[in-house]
Amino acid sequence: MSRGRVRIEDGQKRVRVYLGGEVIADTVSPKLVWEKPYYPVYYFPQDDVRMDSLLPTEHTKRSPSRGTAEVFDVKSNRQTSEQGAYRHTDSPIEELRDHVAFDWQAMDAWFEEEEEVFLHARDPYTRVDVLQSSRNIRVEVDGVTVAESDQPRILFETGLPARYYLPKTDVRFEYLTPTDLSTVCPYKGTSRYWSINTTGEVHDNLAWGYDAPVRESQPIAGYVAFYNEKLDIYVDGVLEEKPKTVFS
Repeated sequence: MSRGRVRIEDGQKRVRVYLGGEVIADTVSPKLVWEKPYYPVYYFPQDDVRMDSLLPTEHTKRSPSRGTAEVFDVKSNRQTSEQGAYRHTDSPIEELRDHVAFDWQAMDAWFEEEEEVFLHARDPYTRVDVLQSSRNIRVEVDGVTVAESDQPRILFETGLPARYYLPKTDVRFEYLTPTDLSTVCPYKGTSRYWSINTTGEVHDNLAWGYDAPVRESQPIAGYVAFYNEKLDIYVDGVLEEKPKTVFS
């Protein structure tokens, strides 16, 4: 349900947040609040939060839709996270007034049921499907073929272009160099990257893969994908138009 600019829904998962090895909040009735357009934030009922772990500060957090929030330091027996929590006590949205939200990165760990979740809360409207395909996928960089396969796995993720994951045996790794970049996705896991150099010009972090993806994305384990937005991908011999995304 929308409250002006803010969308709010009742969650159905048990959600826990940890700091210093201690449970700071544990609820089976979270609220999902879309503060940003891409994913929700979990709000916990105060009764499900260790309120004695929240230390008032002089800081506030202002939102034109949710009002001014009190900001708290979060303290466990072994660790303190500065400005790690907030509460919109006087929010114009009444149902948020007795709820507490936490800065995701300020906490040590988050769990939905018994599975750890990384980076941010999962959007219940984002779906990931990985399908085996027999399409011919050819990847070119500066006119040089760096990968080609007739057995790709295509990952379809809500809001993003299809990603073609190719077996490593179909990738020409003489053109790829591992980098130190690593990113985390709550729907796929932790990735690693390669730069590509075919003609003397290095194109940084154009390819990536997941060695140990999360359960729903297990079929892409050990496969390599390439940014459709930044290089040339041919599907059954036809050059795909480069999509426009946040990665362009």
